[in-house]
Amino acid sequence: MSTPGRGLHGRVLDTLGPEITGGGYPPGSVLRTDALAQRFDVSRSVMREAVRVLESMHLVESRRRVGVTVRPKAEWNVYDPQVIRWRLAGSDRPHQLRSLTVLRSAVEPVAAGLAARHASAAHCAELTECTLGMVATSRGHQLEKYLVHDVAFHRVILAASGNEMFARLGDVVAEVLTGRTQHEVMFEDPDPAAVTLHVQVAEAVRAGDAARAEELTREITMGALQELDILAP
Repeated sequence: MSTPGRGLHGRVLDTLGPEITGGGYPPGSVLRTDALAQRFDVSRSVMREAVRVLESMHLVESRRRVGVTVRPKAEWNVYDPQVIRWRLAGSDRPHQLRSLTVLRSAVEPVAAGLAARHASAAHCAELTECTLGMVATSRGHQLEKYLVHDVAFHRVILAASGNEMFARLGDVVAEVLTGRTQHEVMFEDPDPAAVTLHVQVAEAVRAGDAARAEELTREITMGALQELDILAP
């Protein structure tokens, strides 16, 4: 599905991006813009715009007299939400899910502990609203609705930490939570124990109990890793 508002170059990216991140064009491959423009039936200016976007993600680089070259995976901007989305949609999904979940397990517990120290009244109110929504949609195969509240919860935790670097990871966490749901790397309903843990984290943050907030959030992220062992080994 093409991303709304991106026009013709968006249509090109929706095909070419997943092909690159999925290994269809190995590192070192040279892409000829004229040939790609012909393939996608777009103008060279549209193709150049698509290449600029791929360059901004560090997926490719343009070299005079050489063309557009696919860069090594180690150089990709792996934190770019679109790159994450493309990788989750391809053969790299198991590795990408595990990598992102390990990142969450390293960051989110610390962020939750900081949130217990720094969260504002507004943050606490948002967390309460999120957990109420999670409880309400945790039964009856409502994973898409549950996801909305789950993503919002984790964004608030990261933002409430008071650390701008953690806060900027909100999009990354949103992508992995969305990917787990959209690619069916979830049980039919969320684990009741995990839902309860989210409620308890919100309570710990409101109470200013940093140690408990961190401990409970670590349980959540470890549970997510265990789910991957079962559903996406």
